[in-house]
Amino acid sequence: MSPGLDKTSLRVRLRGLRRRLATEIPDAAQRAAERLPLARLPRYRVFGLYHAMGSEMDPMPLMYELHSGDAKPTLPVALDRDSPLVLRLWSKGMRLEPDALGVPAPVPIMPVLTPDLVVVPLLGFDRKGGRLGQGAGHYDRTLRMLRAKKPVFALGLAYAGQEVEELPLEAHDERLDAILTETDYIEVAPGTRAAD
Repeated sequence: MSPGLDKTSLRVRLRGLRRRLATEIPDAAQRAAERLPLARLPRYRVFGLYHAMGSEMDPMPLMYELHSGDAKPTLPVALDRDSPLVLRLWSKGMRLEPDALGVPAPVPIMPVLTPDLVVVPLLGFDRKGGRLGQGAGHYDRTLRMLRAKKPVFALGLAYAGQEVEELPLEAHDERLDAILTETDYIEVAPGTRAAD
């Protein structure tokens, strides 16, 4: 079976699984935030979150953990279907408007920032830093663009049950540096990251 077909069937299965986990573990986001080991993260001045859609784990409890000192939070904005996302300055309670994909996002007057750390949604992950997203490639393009400018730490946020043994990844798939779940913080050692 080709990697494309593998990914397609995995996405169908993992979407259903994530919906079930979201119902079974309603406090997962808070439990994950309580497990975040801030001391093990790289230094960051700007961090990126995402606006949870459907059964994605809500990253907002993490915001309170990450928003220490003068670190600035951002939310992604899709300008169109094919470009990398831009990350605009955001604060809780700020007015949001739908971006090109219909996801609530900061308004255009907010400045675009380059984060040092990005919290990334996903459908599935493996312990080599593999991540399976929705399939449109938005986060792969975004992480690639950001990492071309400077080191950017990608933190996958998921339910523990979304872990798979190994994902069928391709060269364009950007890897995670760590995964945070309601039960664990999984660091991906550089030597064990999936090969590019």
